[in-house]
Amino acid sequence: VQLVESGGGLVQAGGSLRLSCAASGITFNINAMAWYRQGPGKQRELVAAITNGSTNRNYADSVKGRFTISRDNAKNTIYLQMNSLKPEDAAVYYCNVKGGVRIQVGYREYDYWGQGTQVTVSS
Repeated sequence: VQLVESGGGLVQAGGSLRLSCAASGITFNINAMAWYRQGPGKQRELVAAITNGSTNRNYADSVKGRFTISRDNAKNTIYLQMNSLKPEDAAVYYCNVKGGVRIQVGYREYDYWGQGTQVTVSS
């Protein structure tokens, strides 16, 4: 499985960026895909998640109303539209996919991460 993120970069406060994450090599049922971020000296935190079929979307309180997660199921790609960026949004953003397959004796879960893309917001 490979998750390739793109779209990070340097932007001024108040600006916008759109992150993309393309998943390939998926051989299991995807339950959800998500964006996490980790700022300097901080723990990795969930930013936004979207379930298979895009029926449910969840956002961190800090990004509600500013960020939008979306998904192209045909391309196994998710996007994160980030508007009104703030300096505190600066972090490495990671793509994550969770899923699984039924096996003879139960269920096998999968959890994969991308390599991360840097988002820098200047004040």
